[in-house]
Amino acid sequence: MNNIPKYNYYILLFIVFGGFLIFGLSENIKGPAIPLMQNDFSLDETELGILLALNSLGYLLACSFTSALTNRIGIKWTGIIAFLSMALAGVFMYISTNYTTLSASYFLLYIGNGMLEIGLGIMAAQIFTKNTGTMMNLSHFFYGLSSIAAPVFAASMISWNVLRGELGWRGMYLIILSFSLLPIIPSLFGKFPKESHEEEERVSFAFLLREPIAWLIVVILSFGVVSELAVGSWLVNFLINAYDWSIKDASRMLSVFFIFFTFARLFLGPITDKIGYTISIMIFSAFSGICSLAAIIIGESGAILFAIAGIGIAPIYPTVMAILAKRYPKGTGTAITFTVTLMGIASVIGNLLIGFIIDFVSKIFSKHEGVENEVIGLQAGYGFIAILALLCSACCVILYVTLRRRDEMI
Repeated sequence: MNNIPKYNYYILLFIVFGGFLIFGLSENIKGPAIPLMQNDFSLDETELGILLALNSLGYLLACSFTSALTNRIGIKWTGIIAFLSMALAGVFMYISTNYTTLSASYFLLYIGNGMLEIGLGIMAAQIFTKNTGTMMNLSHFFYGLSSIAAPVFAASMISWNVLRGELGWRGMYLIILSFSLLPIIPSLFGKFPKESHEEEERVSFAFLLREPIAWLIVVILSFGVVSELAVGSWLVNFLINAYDWSIKDASRMLSVFFIFFTFARLFLGPITDKIGYTISIMIFSAFSGICSLAAIIIGESGAILFAIAGIGIAPIYPTVMAILAKRYPKGTGTAITFTVTLMGIASVIGNLLIGFIIDFVSKIFSKHEGVENEVIGLQAGYGFIAILALLCSACCVILYVTLRRRDEMI
């Protein structure tokens, strides 16, 4: 427990696990809402890509300053500000009237999400000094747990009758993001661990910028996380537009994805500690990419493979966090900030590329009669998501060979 009093350790566990529960809700209620937003504001796929890219840009901005903010005001108040920002974003989303105000609301939400994730990552790295892979995956299990319920719950809430009409996606966001206020209560009572600035200086941004291994870890995390987050953003949209599924049916499939995703984190964590972090990511990300490609090739009857792919993609993020905690024990906060910030840049590019690929391929095939151009465009966009997972695996092979050669296996 790193000399943390037992009662306080449990408070911190509650904040970490509860924080990831809220994080999972806020991240994954957008699946059922996006088609409705698209209809309300008459958005094309490229505009959706830009909206999601702006989300990632807000996340990236938060990652760039959260570590410094944490050093200045502490993890406690950084987390409280993050939770407040997410709740405020729900209010702004409720009153949004056009694409610009919607984008600004999402931007604020992802600033809060970015601050929260960096803060929770630093805290978890300081608390979980033993069985790091298992505990990191367990923490992120709570993210997946709320993600299972989020799409179905959001789809149901949207159709609730409130006063004189449906609650809609605006009201759904307002209510769910209000839950962000709950973790503030234990945060006020918990005593948070402090990083040693003397030790932190031993691993600087300048050092990480010069180290090839650090960049390789960034690439691995970027490919894996963009592939992971893209499922929550695009799977419901894909199933509705490619296979004419209803929002509720498509949302259920996304929930099935998160069921596999969540319990993979619960049960595969000990495996990562046993066989090694790099080999684990190599195997699991390859499995995810193969499942997604197979689902596209088989067609509607193979849609369940989209969900099964969640087994492979789930352990990537927490296992990379375990790698950072073990490789940079005297500068984990700096390493997490460096890695996640650069990953945020990849997320911006990734979401833009997916929307662009869908529109570009659809326009190419629109010139050919008898071809379902929109379906082919969607398949190309989702195929890109699968390829990212395979590239994540390929980069892990390079990392494994490099670390083995240096006798620095993690």
